[in-house]
Amino acid sequence: MVDESVSTFGESPDDPFALHRAATAVLDSSAVLTGWSERAQELLGYRPQEVLGRPAAELLIDRDAREWITQVTASCLRGPGWFGMVPLRHREGGKVLLGIRARRVLRPGGGCDWYLVGAPAQGVVQWETDRAVLDGLFRRSPIGFASHAPDLRVLRVNRTLARVSGLPSAESARGHRIADFLIPQDARQVEAGLARVLETGTPMIFAEQPCRLRRDPDRERFVSVSAFRMVDSVGTVLGVAQLVEDVTERHRAQRRLALLNEASTRIGTTLDVIATARELADVAVPSIADCITVDLLESVAHGGEPTPSAVGPVIRVAAKTPGSQTGQLLFPVGESIDFPLNTPQHRCLDELRPILERDFGSCLSSTPAGARWPEYARRLGIRSLMAVPLIARGHILGVISLWRTRQAELFEPDDLALAGEFVTRAAACIDNARRYTQQHHAALVLQQSMLPSTLPGQLAVDVAHRYLPASSASGVGGDWFDVIPLSGARVALVVGDVVGHGIHAAATMGRLRAAVQALANLDLEPDDVLTHLDDLVGRLADDPEDIDTSGSSRENLIGATCLYAVYDPVTTRCSLARAGHPPPIVVAADGNASLVDLPAGPPLGLGGLPFEAAELHLAEGSLLALYSNGLIEAADRDIDDNLALLCSTLKAPHVSLEEIATSTVAALAPPPRTDDATLLIARTRALSADQVAVWRLPREPQAAGMARTLVIRQLTDWQLDAMVFTTELIATELVTNAYRYSDGPIELRLIIDRTLMCEVSDGSTTAPHLRRARTTDEGGRGLFLVAQLTQRWGARCTREGKTVWTEQPLPRSAA
Repeated sequence: MVDESVSTFGESPDDPFALHRAATAVLDSSAVLTGWSERAQELLGYRPQEVLGRPAAELLIDRDAREWITQVTASCLRGPGWFGMVPLRHREGGKVLLGIRARRVLRPGGGCDWYLVGAPAQGVVQWETDRAVLDGLFRRSPIGFASHAPDLRVLRVNRTLARVSGLPSAESARGHRIADFLIPQDARQVEAGLARVLETGTPMIFAEQPCRLRRDPDRERFVSVSAFRMVDSVGTVLGVAQLVEDVTERHRAQRRLALLNEASTRIGTTLDVIATARELADVAVPSIADCITVDLLESVAHGGEPTPSAVGPVIRVAAKTPGSQTGQLLFPVGESIDFPLNTPQHRCLDELRPILERDFGSCLSSTPAGARWPEYARRLGIRSLMAVPLIARGHILGVISLWRTRQAELFEPDDLALAGEFVTRAAACIDNARRYTQQHHAALVLQQSMLPSTLPGQLAVDVAHRYLPASSASGVGGDWFDVIPLSGARVALVVGDVVGHGIHAAATMGRLRAAVQALANLDLEPDDVLTHLDDLVGRLADDPEDIDTSGSSRENLIGATCLYAVYDPVTTRCSLARAGHPPPIVVAADGNASLVDLPAGPPLGLGGLPFEAAELHLAEGSLLALYSNGLIEAADRDIDDNLALLCSTLKAPHVSLEEIATSTVAALAPPPRTDDATLLIARTRALSADQVAVWRLPREPQAAGMARTLVIRQLTDWQLDAMVFTTELIATELVTNAYRYSDGPIELRLIIDRTLMCEVSDGSTTAPHLRRARTTDEGGRGLFLVAQLTQRWGARCTREGKTVWTEQPLPRSAA
């Protein structure tokens, strides 16, 4: 029998290998059984006298005895002992699986024995499993664990939490409070959470909290805390258990993703280079840094192409610093900067790579003598710096400098990687804004070159005009206006609007304006002008050459509206027609302002629909206002309200046209504008009776002689004796042609204005044609002579027939 008082390896009472519940046996050095306990007899059925002195191998099943003895011997010699599951033969037959521990025991007189302790395998497996769990939790777990007493003092922590907390061992945490390891504000937050769990019994699951240790308060960590209340079998609260996982890296990754997402939504909302740079600064501070400066190459800041060399002067376009320290910047916004050699910004531009100066003091120590950087850094309290190049599409645009002054942590390589991604997106937005600015400027120059720089001279109306382009974010529109002198002292007033924005809209506007001028010179009626213009817009839309850069047709992109009016100062009649354009406004001489009841007509480009003209009488001094929809379409007001406001501003009494135009656009089209706004105001004038002479001549051979007599008498009254001969010849030729090629009476009209106009009207619709007569021809030279003697001549169709007209410049004294 084995002495029951022999130690069983010092295990706890719950250990299945404890002596009061385990089977024990002793082997000599030859593996012969020399000891056998009562518990071994209970488990295997053998009495001591049946096994003592027998080799232990006789009890083994499915195991080589020599190999087993070798394993046990080797393990015991190398370490504290051997453990394993061994199948043994029961006395009554069958197999018993025991968990066996073996240890070598030295004899007092020399030699050694093997002391074996065994227990049923089921209890051993459960015990070893529980033991492995506790060992893993307190020794090997990568997640921190702590148990707290009801007063929240620490009972026990595992090795991971002790290492993170900076403790020499896990046992040294016993009896301490959380505030002994964390800074006060973080400790209060953690203890408050544990107290709630202890009081309510509701577990805390994955609650993320900031965590800064007392031994390293400058480094911010984030931990995920789970906690549950510990109770015994009768419900007595024993304390609270806490699981702590360091999620600092995950939190930083989430913050990086959130920042990049915020950058994608907040940067690039406008197509303005300076505004985009300011948006970049607003997003970066304080998310990444305490201070940021954005410096662009001079050509990029002005919307031009990047220069091949990145090293050179830059312009500071944006900056953001804590509080009111922006004024303390060494280089304020708007100033041109040439970074000195060896500065982080110069190296960044030169090497085209991000530069990290984690400890800015070392950077300052290498600055040249006399430099202003050290004093600048001390004034702002700069502790760490990153300089990141702005690169887009392979071109360097500038450099961004990020500083930390207030934040406790210095910049790390991870911050540099984050700044690189952040700045890459911002660089693309800045480059898009730069390219848009370039295109917008080109479109604006193109449009301004196609609008009238000065209006032609005429005496039919006094004119004031305003053209206000849309803001750069909306793009250049296609508004245009024109004042075109016509024959008979008349004048055409035009306002139009091309659908869309950009270079294409500006180019289409130029085409339409040229077409309107050509049609106006044909002296067509307003509705006929719009009909021809409608055909032109339709052809432009169907033009196979008019293809955009993506290869798709612009058919749906071409459309326009137009208002065309012709005013005659002789009759004070005005003929108007419009194609989808807002109606004009007339302010009568008595100050009453009203919209003209004019058929709207379809927009240009639809085709197949007629245009209708209207005619109205405009007394001398009346005001006629033509405008585009950009003037009356405001986001914050209804169109009817804007029309009422427009009428009220136009009828201001005793005010010049320029003042009316200025006050009108100030009231209706303040910046920023989403569309072009055009305003054309005309105050009518009338020719006096002594400036016009009209005669009706019979269709007789004597009509030419009568015309000469009337012309001589009238020019003498006008004191234009020097023009009698040529005008007499012109009138004779025109009246003779009317007599020969038309029916009905003939009308002769002389008008003196800026020029001397001679008009002959008849009932024929056949227009005369100028040709060069051959030497053998008897006729055909009359119109040729007329063309040589006049400044301009032409023919216009009227409702009664046609009118052939000529213009001669007045002598200097008469003019």
